[in-house]
Amino acid sequence: MSDHHNEKLLGLLDRIKEFVRNEVYPLEADFLRRPFRELTSTLAAKREQVKAKGLWAPHLPTEHGGLGLALSEFALVSEELGRTPIGHYLFNCQAPDIGNMEILMDHGTDEQKATYFVPLARGEVRSCFSMTEPEHPGSNPTWMSTTAVKDGSDYVINGHKWFTSSAEGASFAIVMAITDSDAASPYKRASQIIVPIPTTGFTLVRNISVMGEEGSDYASHAEVRYENCRVPQTNLLGKEGEGFAIAQKRLGPGRIHHCMRWIGICERAFDLMCSYAAKRELSPGVLLGSRQNVQEWIAESRAEINAARLLVLQTACAIDRQGAASVREDISLIKFFAAGILQKVLDRAIQVHGALGLTDATLLSYWYRHERAARIYDGPDEVHKTVVARGVLRKYGLK
Repeated sequence: MSDHHNEKLLGLLDRIKEFVRNEVYPLEADFLRRPFRELTSTLAAKREQVKAKGLWAPHLPTEHGGLGLALSEFALVSEELGRTPIGHYLFNCQAPDIGNMEILMDHGTDEQKATYFVPLARGEVRSCFSMTEPEHPGSNPTWMSTTAVKDGSDYVINGHKWFTSSAEGASFAIVMAITDSDAASPYKRASQIIVPIPTTGFTLVRNISVMGEEGSDYASHAEVRYENCRVPQTNLLGKEGEGFAIAQKRLGPGRIHHCMRWIGICERAFDLMCSYAAKRELSPGVLLGSRQNVQEWIAESRAEINAARLLVLQTACAIDRQGAASVREDISLIKFFAAGILQKVLDRAIQVHGALGLTDATLLSYWYRHERAARIYDGPDEVHKTVVARGVLRKYGLK
């Protein structure tokens, strides 16, 4: 892993750190208090600054306007950007667009790339990804009701999705739909299809309220209905029946992105916790940080964050060398481990801040509301723990 801490990468990280602290932190108060849609013009100007500084789209190859970083290098960038809730957005490496860019790069036709990938890579448009359905558990992604039926040269899509993140204001969706319900393998039944927005039959029903917050524009999660939604068959990504294979290829690196973003959140929460403990007086001259239980929370958090980072970087390096499929169990391990550390560190930071931690005077309550989902999306903890345990037990002869 130390190979990736080269002089060039360290210089890049320093430039990103400086930009995030000087240019992005000051925007956070408005982000917490105003709807995202009211900030889009300000954020668009800030995105142009990122481009001008040569920091745009660090995950993309240089031929597509990015920095060409390996996954293990981008992981360190993702941590720095994760220290603020708008970091990834400003650098055009935010979910779900980053995953959709990767899908279009690897599986899109030349026409699809020109129409959808190029403007997405430039930051001219946004996208969304429709997979999860309210009627079926996300822990069993092969069980879905959305269908795409051929009719002439088109697909006609019908289905009900939710947590289609960032659908409001998106220019297109990539939808997972069953195209062959009779396929022998449940993993060969679904395909991924591009749906331009607006298209007749695509309805954004509502932005889902998450812990009391609906959100808007990019910062939202939508309920969507596809009702006789007709798109050309040329909008198919890859081949029919490859939807799950494409999704799995996306999810491996995507979990690295999430885990390192969570570590960035942990580091920011840790800074806030330590700064407050070092200054807050419990009585004249008696500082909060002098209390043993607070010191224990700080020590435990420091150890756990460091451990999580090393595990994630180790897995990212393995993906760079071997591909995601060969380290599936490691990916599952970091997913539940890093998500668990995130919850612990945020909870301790809020406890140290007391009543202040419950307010929007800091980022802590925002992250506590929105990142509780870390243990659910991209596979719940229970599924990932099962994957790891089964892999371990196989080595002991358990079939």
